[in-house]
Amino acid sequence: MSGGIGRLGQPSNGPADRAQRAQAFIGAASLEVSAKAMPALRAEAARIAPGTTISIPYLPSEDDTARLAAVRAVRELGFEPMPHLSARRIGSQAALEHFIDRAGIDAGVERCLVIAGDLATPAGPFADSTSIIESGVLERAGIKVVAVGGHPQGHPVMTSVDCWRVLERKCQRIEESGMKPLIITQFAFDADSVLTWLNELRSRGITPPVLAGVPGPASIARLVRYAAMCGVSASTSMLSRYGISIGRLLGRAGPDVFVDRLVDGLTEAHGQVSPHLFPFGGIAQSMEWVAHYRMRAGELMTQDGCRPPHPPSQG
Repeated sequence: MSGGIGRLGQPSNGPADRAQRAQAFIGAASLEVSAKAMPALRAEAARIAPGTTISIPYLPSEDDTARLAAVRAVRELGFEPMPHLSARRIGSQAALEHFIDRAGIDAGVERCLVIAGDLATPAGPFADSTSIIESGVLERAGIKVVAVGGHPQGHPVMTSVDCWRVLERKCQRIEESGMKPLIITQFAFDADSVLTWLNELRSRGITPPVLAGVPGPASIARLVRYAAMCGVSASTSMLSRYGISIGRLLGRAGPDVFVDRLVDGLTEAHGQVSPHLFPFGGIAQSMEWVAHYRMRAGELMTQDGCRPPHPPSQG
């Protein structure tokens, strides 16, 4: 895994070419890790490439003290911390300024993800992620990259038209503020829906890099439960395309089929796209899956007489 963001080329011309693309893609993965999971991240740190982006979600059960401890731990481990900012849960502009200033001073934080949050009534002055972007707080604190959410399978409360309009506006406002936009998608089970969404994203002239959400290996029951919690479509047909039989809820599933389909479908026209792992089955299990996936690709290249690629550049 690396902090870099992969750019895939033309469709595969053979097994070795496809294997090389698969290694480059998974090697550029970022990872979602909550503050309470920092001990697990520390235990697996040796298996994660220096500079890998670690996204730290804003959980209601964790306060700013825990979140700041998490960004410090991520930086101390040699990774790039990216804390989430949940607009409707932030009580005041002063609270936002304090958190983002401390994150910069204590851990050199230069990137963050802004989300609206799930409160019906905002706790403070920020009704949505755009209001944080337009507040001026982020650029004054030295933030260089601002991530926003993408929804390949639709948004629970916005129409498709509104979703695209808001996403485009956010990216424009970020650029106008002198920062760089980044799009992180919700995890999905259907790679074709992600590819279709990417096609429309680029056809609309929205060009920022994309981190495509990938559900890490876990029990099938847990994957279905997280999908329900996060508003992700998990119909029988979508699960089957992911490689899950709804009649096997006691089994386990990994994202091999999903990632293979993304690797096969991504082209130069999709721009910079790399995976963002949600380790629903635990960080150790996700790292084990990454190692196995890369090993499988490496074996295919060796069989074809192809040398493994150099690791993706940091960024």
